[in-house]
Amino acid sequence: MKTNMRSAFLGLVLTFSAMAGYSQCKDFKWPEDKAKAEEQVALYDDAKTQKNFRAAVAPLQWMLKNAPQWNTKLYIDATDIYNNLATAEKDAARKQVLVDSLMMLYDLRITNCGDEVNVLNRKAIYAAVFNSQNKAKTADVLALYDKVFEISGNNVLDNNLLSYMQVIQLNVALLKNLSDDQILQRYDKLSTVIDVKIKKAQTDNKQADVDRLKKVKSSVDDILIKLVKVDCNFVKTNLESKWKANPTDLALSKKIFQFMTTGGCIEDPLWLQTAEVIHKESPDFGLAKNMAKIYAKNGNLNKAEELINEAVGLATSNTDKADVLILQGDLLAQKGSKVAARESYRKAVAADANSKDAYEKIGDLYLGSFKDCAKSQSLAEDRLVYLAAYDMYVKAGSQQKMGLARAQFPSVTELFELNWKEGESKTISCWVGETVVLRTRGKE
Repeated sequence: MKTNMRSAFLGLVLTFSAMAGYSQCKDFKWPEDKAKAEEQVALYDDAKTQKNFRAAVAPLQWMLKNAPQWNTKLYIDATDIYNNLATAEKDAARKQVLVDSLMMLYDLRITNCGDEVNVLNRKAIYAAVFNSQNKAKTADVLALYDKVFEISGNNVLDNNLLSYMQVIQLNVALLKNLSDDQILQRYDKLSTVIDVKIKKAQTDNKQADVDRLKKVKSSVDDILIKLVKVDCNFVKTNLESKWKANPTDLALSKKIFQFMTTGGCIEDPLWLQTAEVIHKESPDFGLAKNMAKIYAKNGNLNKAEELINEAVGLATSNTDKADVLILQGDLLAQKGSKVAARESYRKAVAADANSKDAYEKIGDLYLGSFKDCAKSQSLAEDRLVYLAAYDMYVKAGSQQKMGLARAQFPSVTELFELNWKEGESKTISCWVGETVVLRTRGKE
């Protein structure tokens, strides 16, 4: 069997060296002996259908030698057959022969049919699967990926995005053949491609693709951090001065932003400055929300509110919209605009009926409004805000805060002084404006 596999590989090499020039292989180009070719196609196709991949090799080899420009189907079938053979093979030496044959088939396809960008992208996928952990081949796989990213521009297949970074990681681990600068150069190229793909998916309103690509980007970043020490000190020492010399540099801004986010130094002013550059170029929900939180923490409530308002418009799901509306309400409450804050919380509930946090926030507003609403004429009337707060906490399912509000209910005596009775409904006359059912805090 080992001899047969080597013979098959040598056959491919001879076929490869004999061919020159190419067409797109879109039409069927039969050899002079068409009947023989039809027979060979039927033989390998039938064997392939029955998953008898070894039986498919001989007729496939005949076609590769005698009709190499027959049709792209020949190479699609051939790579499928050799992929299955290589996957199933247990003997390491025989497996490598089959893998080498598989790689050669992609080169044969390019020689005879062209379409280099597409074919090399597909070759890279299987090179990573079969050869990236083979120390004798690891560097070659990286070279292949470098070429794929060079010739593909932003049209690299999605399957090759994370794989590129994994191949870089394997080269470092197995061969120690890359410097930090060489790693970062490749990372920059890869990150740019992913960012372009994310932006296109956003433009095409394909949220699932956006989410998937962002997960890929996160995984790529996680690998980078393991390979290169790009903590906050690295940024401050090596990148900050470069950025300040050209603060509109989007690529550098993205790099600094990612490194500082991963390094946990988002409190640094440079993080916000680079985030502003990125957000201006490509407005993003999550970025707007997180920037707003930092601005609010720093006391710049107006800027925080501006970004939160943007985030509301950028939210693509009801959950996200409710989340950011709650943040908007928090900012308004912090500024003392309780009515406007409640309106934001109510919008959050309207966006997502399961948003219990919004009910709790409204309850907090009511609980803290005793002084705002107190007329100081009757404790029973002044304490109505606690009944309203309690009702909101019930909707939120907050047992602890329900207890806090219940402890401040009117007493039996306080109701008696107004000739009010439990079970009656009363409307709160201040900004709260809720109608509540009278209850007491229990025995006095």
